[in-house]
Amino acid sequence: MKPLTLTVDAPSHQYPIFIESSLQDALMRQLAQYSSKKAAIVTNHTIAPLYLEQVQAACKAAGVDAFSIILPDGEEYKTWESLNLIFDGLLTNHAERSTTLIALGGGVIGDMVGFAAATYQRGAPFIQIPTTLLSQVDSSVGGKTAINHPLGKNMIGAFYQPQAVFIGLDTLKTLPEREFAAGMAEVIKYALLGDAEFLNTLEQNISAIQAQEQDILAQVIFHCCKMKANIVAQDEKEHGVRAYLNLGHTFGHAIETEMGYGVWLHGEAVAAGMVLACHLSEHLGHINAEDTARVIRLLEQAQLPTQAPDFDLDTWIAHMQHDKKVINGEMRFVVLERLGKAAMAKGITAEILANVIPHV
Repeated sequence: MKPLTLTVDAPSHQYPIFIESSLQDALMRQLAQYSSKKAAIVTNHTIAPLYLEQVQAACKAAGVDAFSIILPDGEEYKTWESLNLIFDGLLTNHAERSTTLIALGGGVIGDMVGFAAATYQRGAPFIQIPTTLLSQVDSSVGGKTAINHPLGKNMIGAFYQPQAVFIGLDTLKTLPEREFAAGMAEVIKYALLGDAEFLNTLEQNISAIQAQEQDILAQVIFHCCKMKANIVAQDEKEHGVRAYLNLGHTFGHAIETEMGYGVWLHGEAVAAGMVLACHLSEHLGHINAEDTARVIRLLEQAQLPTQAPDFDLDTWIAHMQHDKKVINGEMRFVVLERLGKAAMAKGITAEILANVIPHV
């Protein structure tokens, strides 16, 4: 495939996204431009045996003195304790404010390393090297960083943009099928919230995407990154249209928190959450049952769950009241005016939700 590059024009600063078939090639060509002379490679026990050596070699070739910090793997470790392990490694290795933090892994690593970078000595540079489909199309782009709290997902964090994002399609070859499917939830999300033609493309090419045919997969990742870059350029800190990227997430985060972090993968919870968002959109008179069935069919083709766990209404509402879109105590939900166009819905009462939640 031909290497692809695009720029995120965030108000705080611009940065590039490099998409190549080989992560090693991308790093060897570009890393020296975006890293300081000292770097901390932060990864986890699953990713380290697969890609740490490649990144260390690229750092050495770029003249970067790199040390590594290896964390436990899993959403359940996206905590203060893991964050302190990063700080312990940085301080032990005498990292300076100029030391570049390199996030090598999926969304959990990217979020934690970004938060560590935002707060270490009040701000250190960092680079994203996402190794999962979900992180490549979504979480590595846009500067959202966070850790979880027992009462809510991603409740403690900062907006902090990376210096660059390096995406190698070869890292997806070692990704478990369940993790790849979870990433597809975020891909489908982009189509639903802002691009009906992209939805058609996904429906027509779902088999080729799942087979990881490089040309179509690269175009899908590029398209999602471009959509997110355009939204971030308009609304870096989620005061407006960026909230649309949370389609399905209000329900999804409730699932993750109630079930226990890591029991449902983030993308799985978002998939079930998008179905509930479709049902809510139906109830509000925006889309019809055929539209919802179309969404369910594509999610099922992508090997994603479409039915949420059976919690009682009070449990759902208790979790959703911790959602970051709540303003002055009022819950707000991202809904679909039509497939390919999102909107924010206010005034969603418990009575309305009672008509939506029974679908599970």
